[in-house]
Amino acid sequence: MASALVLLTVYFGESSSGGLHGVQRGVMTVLSPIQEGASRALKPVRDLAGWVGDTFRAKGDVQDLRRENAALRRQAISGTDAVRQNQELRKLLALDQAVGLAAAAPVAARVIGQSPTVWYSRIFIDKGTGAGIRVGQPVVTGDGLIGQVTTAAANSAVVTLVTDPEIAVPARTSTTGVPGVIQVAAAGSDDLLLDYTTRRDRLERGMNIVTAGTMSTSDRLLSAYPPGIPIGRVTRVEDPGTDSQKVHVRPFADLRRLEIVQVLTQRVNGNRP
Repeated sequence: MASALVLLTVYFGESSSGGLHGVQRGVMTVLSPIQEGASRALKPVRDLAGWVGDTFRAKGDVQDLRRENAALRRQAISGTDAVRQNQELRKLLALDQAVGLAAAAPVAARVIGQSPTVWYSRIFIDKGTGAGIRVGQPVVTGDGLIGQVTTAAANSAVVTLVTDPEIAVPARTSTTGVPGVIQVAAAGSDDLLLDYTTRRDRLERGMNIVTAGTMSTSDRLLSAYPPGIPIGRVTRVEDPGTDSQKVHVRPFADLRRLEIVQVLTQRVNGNRP
């Protein structure tokens, strides 16, 4: 230890041309090529280590970005669903106010399934008898009538749509009051017919069709549907002005894309106009 201190004292005390500085220069001259060779030899190893480190950091960054992207995607989807459902609820509210359906004690329900065997003519909803839903009650969306309840359990129900041959709806034109009955033209389609019109009934493309409600004074012939609910629009008339004319109607509601519906659980004045 003392020898080292003596050497350091002499080294820092002598001039740059001194003996110890000369020894240092000699050693550096000998070792410099060795150090340079070792540095070159080890460069690939250092580069590989750096690449591995950068790769792991990059992978970590990518995983973080993917997680953030997935979270943002979920938020966007959730937001889109909320906007769409809000629009549906607004349309239902507008229909309730326009037709006066609030008195019919509407119950909102979500569509939880659709029949895989009968081409979109039946849907399943998440409300049932526990919410006051019974067989025979009409079902609407914000666009208008879609069908009626045909099966009801405690917490779910089956709705048969107007595109099913079993459903027949007393109807009329909204402007001229021409009466008829809405039924599907052919099973498995969304083409409806306004049946039982006569040659005296003027029917044209573009006319709106709505539910007629109960037309009879007898309580034994009550309609299941309140009057004035939109059903669809006339698309064409075959053989117009004859007793065999066929009045084709397209539903206002898109029956293949149903999310939120309303079941009308009460009849008001027997559903009379």
